[in-house]
Amino acid sequence: MNLETYYEYCLSKKGVTEHFPFDEDTLVFKVGGKMFALSSLLQWEKGNPHINLKCDPERAQELRAEYDAINPGFHMSKVHWNTITVNNDVSNTLLKELIDHSYDLVFKSLTKKIQMEIIELEK
Repeated sequence: MNLETYYEYCLSKKGVTEHFPFDEDTLVFKVGGKMFALSSLLQWEKGNPHINLKCDPERAQELRAEYDAINPGFHMSKVHWNTITVNNDVSNTLLKELIDHSYDLVFKSLTKKIQMEIIELEK
């Protein structure tokens, strides 16, 4: 997966906004004001892209055991976040599935009011 595909895929999800809350390098995607994906633009440019994604704790453990490219979240909660090395042993299909999973986890944690506002958005 390249940066453009990652960027467009994340932004294609309903209610997603992009931010740089930490610095000018770390691109963060949020839904309902909460992070679901983040990545260093500099690392993409260097050819060493990584994406941090939220993950169900049990599934996170299973994925880490199965894939070399999936590790505990860098600078994140090691229980709820994974860092995925892009273009390693994780297929683009699985990466999109993990982005979806992260988005869904965060979306479900939002208040019902915010969920309804996002559902009613046109995209």
